[in-house]
Amino acid sequence: MTIINKWLLPRGRIAIAEACAIGFVSGLSAVFLKEGVNTVGGWRIQLAQQLPPLIALPLVGIVFGLIAGFLVERFAPETTGGGIPQVKSALAGVPVALNWRVALVKLGSCILSLSSGMTLGRQGPTVHIGAALASELSRIVPTSPSHRRQLIAAGAAAGLAAGFNAPIAGVLFVVEELLHDFSELTLGTAILASFIGAVVSRLLGGQSLNVNLDLTAYTTSFSAPEIPFYILLGLLAGVFGTLFNQGILTALAVNRRWRVRMPVRVAIAGAISGIAIALLPASFQNHTGLREFLLTGDATAIGAILAFISHFLLTCIAYGSGAPGGLFAPALLLGAALGYLIGLLEVHTLGSAAATTYALAGMGAFFSAVAKVPITGIVIIFEMTTDFNLVLPLMIGSVTAYLIADALSKTGLYNRLLEWNGVSLSKEPSSNNFLRQLTAADVMQRRVETLSSQLPLAEAAQAFSRSHHRGFPVVNEGVLVGIVTQTDLAKMESRALPGETPLSEIMTPDPVTVRLSDSLSEVLYRLDRYKLSRLPVTEGRKLVGIITRSDIIRVESDRLNFKTPQGPKAEPSYVVYQTRSPATGRGRLLVPLANPQTAHLLVRTAAAIAREKHYELECLSAIVVSKSDAPDRTPVDLTKALDLLQEAIAIAQSWQIPIHTQIRTTHDIAQAVLETIQERNIDLILMGWKGQTSTPGRIFGSVVDTLIRQAPCDVLLVKWGTPQAQVRSYLNGQAADLFGNRVVGEEKANNGRGLPRHPLTYSSVSTDLSYCPLPLFNRYLIPMAGGPNCAAAIRLIPALVHLSQSPEIQLCQIFEPGKQAINTQVMQSATDFLNSLLKCPINSIALRSPVVTDAVIQLAKQEQCDVVIVGASREGLLKQAWAGNIPEAIALHCDCTVILFRQAAPPEEG
Repeated sequence: MTIINKWLLPRGRIAIAEACAIGFVSGLSAVFLKEGVNTVGGWRIQLAQQLPPLIALPLVGIVFGLIAGFLVERFAPETTGGGIPQVKSALAGVPVALNWRVALVKLGSCILSLSSGMTLGRQGPTVHIGAALASELSRIVPTSPSHRRQLIAAGAAAGLAAGFNAPIAGVLFVVEELLHDFSELTLGTAILASFIGAVVSRLLGGQSLNVNLDLTAYTTSFSAPEIPFYILLGLLAGVFGTLFNQGILTALAVNRRWRVRMPVRVAIAGAISGIAIALLPASFQNHTGLREFLLTGDATAIGAILAFISHFLLTCIAYGSGAPGGLFAPALLLGAALGYLIGLLEVHTLGSAAATTYALAGMGAFFSAVAKVPITGIVIIFEMTTDFNLVLPLMIGSVTAYLIADALSKTGLYNRLLEWNGVSLSKEPSSNNFLRQLTAADVMQRRVETLSSQLPLAEAAQAFSRSHHRGFPVVNEGVLVGIVTQTDLAKMESRALPGETPLSEIMTPDPVTVRLSDSLSEVLYRLDRYKLSRLPVTEGRKLVGIITRSDIIRVESDRLNFKTPQGPKAEPSYVVYQTRSPATGRGRLLVPLANPQTAHLLVRTAAAIAREKHYELECLSAIVVSKSDAPDRTPVDLTKALDLLQEAIAIAQSWQIPIHTQIRTTHDIAQAVLETIQERNIDLILMGWKGQTSTPGRIFGSVVDTLIRQAPCDVLLVKWGTPQAQVRSYLNGQAADLFGNRVVGEEKANNGRGLPRHPLTYSSVSTDLSYCPLPLFNRYLIPMAGGPNCAAAIRLIPALVHLSQSPEIQLCQIFEPGKQAINTQVMQSATDFLNSLLKCPINSIALRSPVVTDAVIQLAKQEQCDVVIVGASREGLLKQAWAGNIPEAIALHCDCTVILFRQAAPPEEG
């Protein structure tokens, strides 16, 4: 069942099939609507020829209006109007019904209302129907909310493409007006669905508006002297388009105050339309014919004025009644009439015969002013005519109309219709926007407690008993292979499986997961759909985090309590250079590089840890720019940074470790490091520290203090030993001086270890450490204080011994002098752990001292240690250092290398 569910989750492999299915059904519905209107509307025209038009047309309008209004009121009240506002609401996260019922009622009621003679269009309804069918498909095939939005957008695009036979315009309308999403999957599904919808419509329904059937009947032209007339056309289209929008809203407001049932309102609108059309010339009885009459240039000025005024008023009346029907076609007809009038003016002034060109340009200009989508308006007309002579007139008229309409009213018609219905799509972060803006990477816990797939069931049961978690991800060499819960353990008890059975026998394989880039709304959807309390977050197959329901509650609570950073935010850092290697590691270790003298030491130490833990290396060089300059627009010199990264790459390649590098420009180094940790999903960061700071109010320094407090991963802070100590460590391991000569020094037995007790003094050696091929760590001292950070520090030893030729490890535990009984269990457990992994001398010693710091420093000097490793918590590391306790005092008073380890915060309860 789990495998089937994972297959059904939205992936690229089924997006093509979904888009094809959506395009096909949307195209069929558009053809059915067109043929239905042509058939029933043709019967109305025939009836008007057999009976007096003043009787037949109003009668048909009343009857069809009553039935259409009854269907809408009784079965689907959300199908009023054109449907674009409803689709826009659904895509914005507003709960609006989009299903089979909506599609069928919209289809049937539109056939009736459009056939009744009301001056509405069918292109808006095809968008609504296509979106409803796509929404229903998304319920048949389980998918996430974000992918469902993409399918609805694809259905809307296919509907518009099928209505106009304009697939490009369908895609642009979705991007420009409905979804504002340029993602690859959104565009891909919308383009494919639009193409299929247009093909189906063209093959089964013929040319949509018949504009490009009669290209031989007229010609288009354009010349420079006509530009002022096209600007005038744009000005008038912008003004009248704004008035048209206001007229629609006024008609809706009047009908809302007029407390009459919807069937009656639609019937009255049908009657008024029938009477008006009966009194007008016969060409007005067929709206498509009237548009063609204007485009072919056969209309008179009086006819064009009548067409504009009558359709302006009748459309407001029809739409205001709530009748199902769109505004695309009326807007195009109004634009054609207005453009035709400007064309006649141009003919009278300049003497050229290009009124048809003005009519077509007017269609695009008026539509651009009404819907505030100039690009879509231009493309619709161009796709219908395929006439390149229209490109410049369309652009001049449409852009001018858009600018004028935008100056008169900042909101387009569809947004105003939504606001009129109480739906606000403001850009302020609503709850739905909040869920879509946050990703799994923003919410997840990066520190995950996991169990091995080969762990015996008895030990797994103990892990559950010690933890507050109700489930654990199961990993195998860093790869997520399953998940185990308390329910799985209960099944184990019922089956009476032996305790030695591996965990892989009872775990749930191939668990439902989310990716780092998945939105929080998608996370919530999967948690709810599969009745889960937690979801692993993966990058490829590698486990990088986990999200629980409590994490989402915490984030939502923070938002409601306004726990967000106040004041101006620093500009994010900018990646100016990067290299990538195959992502084959179980985790990532970040090494910020700044000091050329110690960079090679940091990288080699990091390489040793990375090889032991099977990590990838991530090397970062941050270049600070002035806060008055933008990081993404400031030129910088990359020479020094590239030299550091090239040296790091060479070291990593010699250790055969995958390495990624990047250079960032930033206002603040700590911010650049934190952004890298989040973006690259870092598990461990290794930083150098000079051992002291002169910054007031700082302990380790401004950058290090910030990272200790805020870094969500493990932190290793390294203070390199003095040059003399480094050389002593090097020569003790090599038994040779820098010139290849043997070192003659005093050697004393040290508990049988035969190591130099008092090496020579190297006061004459240069302080440049670049000659040391490795930071040799032979003698280790680890003070034991208990706790998870100390245990984690012990686990570093197997990695660091790769830097040793003859490693020797000394564990120590300090007790108060007055304390009678001492407990060395922690130190003994660490000794046993290291003995199980290493083949080197491991000693332990218990000391009594009133000052822990002094005892550790004295022991480090006495044993001539090369490195001291200290574990501390996030808060303890800073607090103890501030009080002059273990970490800072050891680092300041020991001339050897000191490593301070701070473990990431444990995962919260899920």
